[in-house]
Amino acid sequence: MKKTERLGAYVSLCASMLIFGSIGIFRKYLPVPSGFLALSRAVIGALFLGIFIFIFKKSFSMQTVRRNLLKLCISGALLGINWILLFEAYEHTSVSVATLCYYMAPVFIIIVSPFILKERLTLKKAICAAGSLFGMVLVSGVITGGLPEGENFTGIMLGLASAVFYASVVIMNKKLFELSPYDKTFVQLAAAAVVMIPYVIFAEDVSSVDFNITTVVMLAVVGVIHTGIAYALYFGALRVTSAQSAALCSYIDPASALVLSAVILEERLDVYGMIGAALILAFAALGELSFKKKGFAKEGTDE
Repeated sequence: MKKTERLGAYVSLCASMLIFGSIGIFRKYLPVPSGFLALSRAVIGALFLGIFIFIFKKSFSMQTVRRNLLKLCISGALLGINWILLFEAYEHTSVSVATLCYYMAPVFIIIVSPFILKERLTLKKAICAAGSLFGMVLVSGVITGGLPEGENFTGIMLGLASAVFYASVVIMNKKLFELSPYDKTFVQLAAAAVVMIPYVIFAEDVSSVDFNITTVVMLAVVGVIHTGIAYALYFGALRVTSAQSAALCSYIDPASALVLSAVILEERLDVYGMIGAALILAFAALGELSFKKKGFAKEGTDE
């Protein structure tokens, strides 16, 4: 393999993670309901990936998709719910706290993997789960100020719920076979859009939204760049990079989210929060790397 090809793959991988890490900032400035934002992301992202698959002649196996259609639709529905919960979390707490809650997903996977994936819970994985959970306690502010209250508490619960649904998507993806990453993600985005349409129609008031040029452009950015382009870069890089390298690079996402929220939104963690953030990211990355060694490469839709 040429060094330039490998270098290009790492650049693409890091770029996709930086894009994913900035979505919380866009959410803060987008005056639209969370369900509508998730629906827009799914629709635009699916259209972009569909065009990408067609233009670059990526193989699309309708027969394989049909065999996995039910599981794809379920995982797509879980993905849509995951996005709605995460976008709502950004509305109720800081981007940094919501992002750290979301990155508890690897811990939840470690906890349930012995029951669902029949994976042995090793001492290393147990320590990683415990370390990340302790980090979450520090981030929540329980030690310094007691139990979180009000909007912050709501945001933390929504962020953790989004992590549960993301973990469900990852686990569901383990049960999907013979599908290329592009096929899988395209169908999941389409399924997520279909599932979210009734929710947006009956549960949200989109008519009150002012669709000015800024809002429309930002929605397009979230759909095209944060979804279509980011996934194309990510999956393209996975063909060249190792699973362990991809796992390590994936933590550029939350790290960049913390930096961007501090610089742009002036959201800063206290000392305990920073220690907790370091524990969550370090132990979650270590636990996820243990999955990679067993062949559990990150699949499907990431953010």
